[in-house]
Amino acid sequence: MTAPTFIHTDTNLNSFAPRLLDWFAKNGRHDLPWQQHQTDTPNPYIVWLSEVMLQQTQVTTVLPYFARFMASFPTVQDLAAAEWDMVAEHWAGLGYYARARNLHKGAKQLVEVINETGDFPQTLAGWEAISGVGPSTAGAIMAMGLHRYGVICDGNVKRGLTRWAAIDGDITKSATTKELWALAERLTPRENSGLFAQAMMDMGATLCTRSKPACLLCPLQEDCLAHAQGRETDYPVKAKKQPKPSKFSNALLIKDVDGNILWLQRPDNGIWGGLWSLPLEFVEKISSKVNAKTAAEKTTEIDDISSKVASNEKVYETEFTTAEQIINEWLDKNELIGKSVNKTLLDDAPIKHSLTHFHWYLTPQSLTLDNEQVTDLTKALQAAEININWLNADDAQTTLGLPRAMVKILE
Repeated sequence: MTAPTFIHTDTNLNSFAPRLLDWFAKNGRHDLPWQQHQTDTPNPYIVWLSEVMLQQTQVTTVLPYFARFMASFPTVQDLAAAEWDMVAEHWAGLGYYARARNLHKGAKQLVEVINETGDFPQTLAGWEAISGVGPSTAGAIMAMGLHRYGVICDGNVKRGLTRWAAIDGDITKSATTKELWALAERLTPRENSGLFAQAMMDMGATLCTRSKPACLLCPLQEDCLAHAQGRETDYPVKAKKQPKPSKFSNALLIKDVDGNILWLQRPDNGIWGGLWSLPLEFVEKISSKVNAKTAAEKTTEIDDISSKVASNEKVYETEFTTAEQIINEWLDKNELIGKSVNKTLLDDAPIKHSLTHFHWYLTPQSLTLDNEQVTDLTKALQAAEININWLNADDAQTTLGLPRAMVKILE
């Protein structure tokens, strides 16, 4: 592999860190609860927790979640010993739920390391062995959580470096990633790499933003190549994304006579792993071309949904969890399936929830069961060792870890 070539002079490269650190000392954020640069005894647990939360999430969103976690789990031992449901409830609404799973698993791994060695991992490789910790997160922990040498190259850093060095490669490609890491390593000082890491993140969050970067306030504008070309927002270069596909589901509010709702704990793998959800019923989308059809044709096509839900075996197996298959079959056996299938055009589904890879349109459907039916359905689910809860909307939101989409439905 050819070594990367930096088109900046050694003078520019060598002055990068001093200029940035001088700006950070005067203008950076110094009051974030996880910052460790003002303490002589840094706490890697706090840095690790915050770094995981900050992946793909803004500081303002993370702050209240971080405070709740620290109040309930002040040490890594507390987090490791906590029940998953409690961790999930604390994380609910923050999104990207695999992070919460890795955080809980990682806490248990860290406690094992501490029990064996007497301390947190002290090397980059040691941190990268923890679930959910990649090279940039490990570098941040080394630099900020241990006051050792560490290099970060997260989204904020990549955006700043591609602009400063006018790196035209597609940021999603490995060759560009290698070039950016090499540049980050070249610029990171051996001393105060934790301060430098925080300064880089601050610059990306407050000055070198995705749109409308505040170039006139930037300590690096003098030799920023993108700024010189007037092309700041052309960087980073990224291949155009394909439009997200859409999925459509009925969200079944199956209630007992007291108004309690049936909640299912999602499987550990897949979307919302380990969180609690209403039973979901996959439905095939009706084309908007239906609008041009006669009323009779519309009714016929919409009614076809119920047969599509049950008959398309491939969809059935991939879109329905075991619990949802049991519920679907139980509703069908008890001739209740028709009451749960949406009878309106799905293009007008009331709740849109966007995930990383697709848009999800959720249509709430309410169905009340009598006491005998509740007992029968509960037994069917418990026989398959499915974790369920019958709780009203208020209690579910305060005691269960619910994804944001479920809160939207309840609202």
